[in-house]
Amino acid sequence: MDWLERIAKLRQWSRSGTRAPHKPLLLLHALGRFQQDPDSGLRYSAVEEDLQRLLTEYGPPNKTTPAYPFHHLVSDGVWEVRTDSGHGSPGSGVRDLRETGATGRFAPELRTALRREPELLGRIARLLLDLHFPPSLHSDLCEAIGLELEPAEAERLATMRRQRDRRMRELVLTAYEYRCAFCGYDGRIGTVPVGLEAAHVRWWAFGGSDDVDNGLCLCSLHHKLFDKGVLGLDDGHRILVSQRFVGHSPAAREQVIALAGRPLIGPQPGVCPVAADHRAWHTNQVFHGTPRPATAA
Repeated sequence: MDWLERIAKLRQWSRSGTRAPHKPLLLLHALGRFQQDPDSGLRYSAVEEDLQRLLTEYGPPNKTTPAYPFHHLVSDGVWEVRTDSGHGSPGSGVRDLRETGATGRFAPELRTALRREPELLGRIARLLLDLHFPPSLHSDLCEAIGLELEPAEAERLATMRRQRDRRMRELVLTAYEYRCAFCGYDGRIGTVPVGLEAAHVRWWAFGGSDDVDNGLCLCSLHHKLFDKGVLGLDDGHRILVSQRFVGHSPAAREQVIALAGRPLIGPQPGVCPVAADHRAWHTNQVFHGTPRPATAA
């Protein structure tokens, strides 16, 4: 059985690029637990808080519950649920999962495959990360779930993934004249830019193109905060800063909070700015919370 193909084809609610990372987050959490103890299951009442925290931090802005993937993942053939009274999930209701002692774990055949092929766990994890999250969040997410991965395998599962355009980084950095579009940082070592990255506005994993009008040149800090939903863009190409972000140090105020309401730096004349549909996708699917009011100059 090709477990990678099955994982890549998880049934997920999807419409117009809507993010639904519930099942991938549950699977990643379960992989982390399996790595620590292959024989343990995930009792819903014991992991509900951890799963909810993952959904809040790495899921879309709308409210959701970890009960949904805990029950519905069974239909994908990679997960099973047992209760105190026997086999089978009691449904997707939070109360039902709590009160029946519902415990989930990988399907028996998948558990066997993971024991037989130790490298399979890492390949599944990397596939889930690549398909559902931007690279800037991979290490943070692995740390949050206690998942340890070996360095990336040479095989990149090209048959399951679109190929990225390697020219995008250079095109985007050139478009923004090698400056962070949020803060203006333009550090170099000699002639080589350092700490500058090409950020996808609409994530590549969700159909975002490698075109310049879907990119921003951002420093490493602001790229991470943009992908975490702390920073965003309004319709006037001004910077949004979420009220969820809290920082009392002068550095936090100057580097993040003070950005609220500032216009983007760039792109240079003649280059297409970020397209409206990509900005709207990021605002609806990534940006969290209410924007802070614009900071006085």
